[in-house]
Amino acid sequence: MPSTDRQRATRATQGSNGASRAADPAPLIPVLARRVREVEAKAGSGKVGPTNRTKFQVIALLVREQRAWIRANTDLSTSTRAELLKRLDGVATILARTAARDTSLIAMLEDTAVPGPAAQRMRRDWLLESGAELAPEELVIEVPQARRTPSVSPELAAKQVVPASVPARVMANPFLMPDLERPREEAVPSGVLSGWDLMDPLYRAFEQGAGGSAASMALPPTPEFDRFSPPGLTLMTHQARLLEKVREGHRSFLLADEPGLGKTAQSVIAASVAGAYPMLAIVPNVVKINWAREVQRWTPQRRVTIIHGDGADVDAFADVFIINYAVLDRHLSWLSTMGFRSMVVDEAHFIKNLSSQRSQHVLHLSERIRESAPGGDPLLMALTGTPLINDVEDFHAIWRFLGWITPKNKPRAELVRKLEAIGKTPAERGFYPEARSAVISMGIVRRRKVDVAADLPDKRVVDLPVELDDDLGRSIRTAERELGKRLLVSYKRQLALGRGDGSGSSGDGPDEELMRRVAHAELESASPGEKGENVFSMVRRIGQAKATLAADYAAQLARSVGKVVFFAKHIDVMDTAEQMLKDAGLRTVSIRGDQSTPQRQAAIDAFQKDPEVSVIVCSLTAAGVGVNLHAASNVVLAELSWTAAEQQQAIDRVHRIGQDEPVTAWRILAAGTIDSRIAELIDAKQGLAARALDGHDVEIGSGDSVQLDALIHLLRQALAADGG
Repeated sequence: MPSTDRQRATRATQGSNGASRAADPAPLIPVLARRVREVEAKAGSGKVGPTNRTKFQVIALLVREQRAWIRANTDLSTSTRAELLKRLDGVATILARTAARDTSLIAMLEDTAVPGPAAQRMRRDWLLESGAELAPEELVIEVPQARRTPSVSPELAAKQVVPASVPARVMANPFLMPDLERPREEAVPSGVLSGWDLMDPLYRAFEQGAGGSAASMALPPTPEFDRFSPPGLTLMTHQARLLEKVREGHRSFLLADEPGLGKTAQSVIAASVAGAYPMLAIVPNVVKINWAREVQRWTPQRRVTIIHGDGADVDAFADVFIINYAVLDRHLSWLSTMGFRSMVVDEAHFIKNLSSQRSQHVLHLSERIRESAPGGDPLLMALTGTPLINDVEDFHAIWRFLGWITPKNKPRAELVRKLEAIGKTPAERGFYPEARSAVISMGIVRRRKVDVAADLPDKRVVDLPVELDDDLGRSIRTAERELGKRLLVSYKRQLALGRGDGSGSSGDGPDEELMRRVAHAELESASPGEKGENVFSMVRRIGQAKATLAADYAAQLARSVGKVVFFAKHIDVMDTAEQMLKDAGLRTVSIRGDQSTPQRQAAIDAFQKDPEVSVIVCSLTAAGVGVNLHAASNVVLAELSWTAAEQQQAIDRVHRIGQDEPVTAWRILAAGTIDSRIAELIDAKQGLAARALDGHDVEIGSGDSVQLDALIHLLRQALAADGG
């Protein structure tokens, strides 16, 4: 208690004693004795509700104040002082006995406990009841300011960075930060469940299942009008229904849709529907760029920034901030004070281990966001196709992130109200299915591909751009620039010799026909050597650089939806992927060009029939035709083919007779490299209808033209950089 408050308490106590000294030198003690008996009686019946908990705190507070006053009062005789202290000890003994029955009261005995407004009012009323004369300022009820805890631990403080634009945003908008006083925790209702430890019964409710009923909350009907899609785009029915729930005011979701059903788009638009900006998205590194593209696609009016490394390029004035788990620890300090109104955790099963630093960082941020958001009710979304990996307690960290349970492993008030409404205790078997439904109604949403098949095309390609931010990625970008410069030198030499006829150029632009001849000459002599990389070796190195990221994504898919087919062109990429998947605890088989027919068939049978086999790693050329892998509905294309037909044939190993789910092919692309351009060229030559994968195995153009156009693209970039 602050010193000024202690001085006021002393004056109030002295006033009461001065007013009634003839009858009782400490008239407050009888008041305390009467109140402590009331609390003791409630504790005996097992129902210490919010009012009696406040009484308990005020009694402890006033006992300390009275004891300090009695010991300091020189006007009291030794015998009177001893008698008064004895009476106070009697009150303190009852307090201790009551706290022993309900151990949650012990914290209120600490002298550091800060009385809230209700406790201050009760203290004032009791002093007045005892005859105390209080000064006008002592009648004012003060709202205590919440103690601000450090944004980060001392161990992490040295690692913290602050992007240059962050102070500018704070200075430019003095209203950015809301009042950071912690919202008052809603009192947990008491009833038939008082005294029960509810977490184990809740876990058991999910272990027992519910006779096959879906683990998905009730959602509103599909809205008659699409209020949410930007021009040119249309949400699928299952997406629109979740967003309608957000529009109705729901603010916490465990979105456990299977991969390919648009979880990212739903969460991006949810922030827009809820007006919950700025928004923080914590995602795996492999999907960081894709997240930014989804923000730009579905909410084009919003600014998005990606946090890399130390955040040198962060746009602190953005609406959406995207960061990956690996660099989160060095940005905790400023992220904790940005005033986010929404937070999304993608692949939320990454935080299932509560003892890991990653989980602690995420939960720390969610608590700070819950403290600072208006009304203590931010938009919180946990996205994962795999909410459970080992056992039902994997739910714990996600429930805590969403604010359904407290850091002390107890359900919060809203969940307790739902459980109390059941009218049963965990001792009754009927409690468990209803308890499961109560938790699901807090915001669990789970849809599978087969559930929404009518919304999805039979098969589709989803591009997943990844960032190559390691040494290999940097060397690839350098090699691309060098190849472009080499083409530029040849182009300028031919132009100087007058060998450009301008037949392909228009206006003042480059000579298109000469560019084509230069690129063709490079293709004709395409062999790496002293002159540097060629287009073939460069694409191979890009595949090697993507191998670990592609394998990591395949592992995530396998845990979410079961079997996955992984395609690559080169043996070293396949080897890297198989080793990573093995290290992730997944069993794999492979199809390679050097296998005998029996070996090949054994691998196919194992993948198709053995539930323990999660991933089949296939060569694009060896497994592109004549193979049936319809046990999976997800394909990962780790490397690009030079032809659309080869890519299509690979996908059709899964999209075959016997396949009863829509097929999704995840094409891993190296952002900022020729890899992305090659994908665009393949798609352009395949044609719009074939790009949508409507079943047309038609390739428009040749493989050579893709390679040629890729080189022309590099030459055009070099010309632009040269100012040509």
